[in-house]
Amino acid sequence: MRIGAHVREDDDPIGAGERLGAEVVQLFLTDPQKWNKLTPHPRAEQIRDSAIDVVVHSSYVINVASLNNRIRIPSRKSVADQAKAAADLGAIGLVVHGGHVRDGEDPAAGFDNWRKLFERQADKGGFEVPILIENTAGGESSMARRFDDIARLWDQVGEFGAGFCLDTCHAWAGGEELVGVVERIKAITGRIDLVHLNNSRDEFNSARDRHANLTDGTIDPELLAAVVLAAQAPVILETPADGLADDLAYLREAVGNA
Repeated sequence: MRIGAHVREDDDPIGAGERLGAEVVQLFLTDPQKWNKLTPHPRAEQIRDSAIDVVVHSSYVINVASLNNRIRIPSRKSVADQAKAAADLGAIGLVVHGGHVRDGEDPAAGFDNWRKLFERQADKGGFEVPILIENTAGGESSMARRFDDIARLWDQVGEFGAGFCLDTCHAWAGGEELVGVVERIKAITGRIDLVHLNNSRDEFNSARDRHANLTDGTIDPELLAAVVLAAQAPVILETPADGLADDLAYLREAVGNA
């Protein structure tokens, strides 16, 4: 089990990871709120050569489920481009949010758009790193908030080898109990490739994605540690920066040598 964090210093992720004592780091390759064109990472060789594993988080603007051509088409291209850029860094995967359709639109079309993403890329040889679909916290028309919807999504993408990223804050805020969460998700996806371990500032089923440090939120921190032990997957903390070092120390103590 490798434990680390999302690093805010995207220009020097390995240096930031070393200062935290992280075994794995997550980074963005571009401004996550924009459709910026990717440029080669200035420290690509250092990242590839480091003993620290790297995960890339895709841009937040990506929504491959969308029925809007102006969003869905650039989203497909961005996933492919960011997967290639992640592979160039030796990353172990690209995290992509499940996305959503708009209120009143048929969710089945959104699930079908996810399938089309993988089908189209399969015709080109597939993605260059595993695509790790992340559960999300809010929205009644989301593809990956409720586990019943994740099951529908996996009916469309499972055969293509899609990976899964479990975010604990998102599950909690999305109305899914964390007791037994690993077993429930694995019964759907067959896998958990990455855990985003975050506490929540808000109550259960709030639909609000606001992360808290591990011992400061509304989720019992011992329950968070139990999720890590059950998942036995790499762990990324996305908790507030001021308490991140303490979060890493708490988690390492809580899981021991597991």
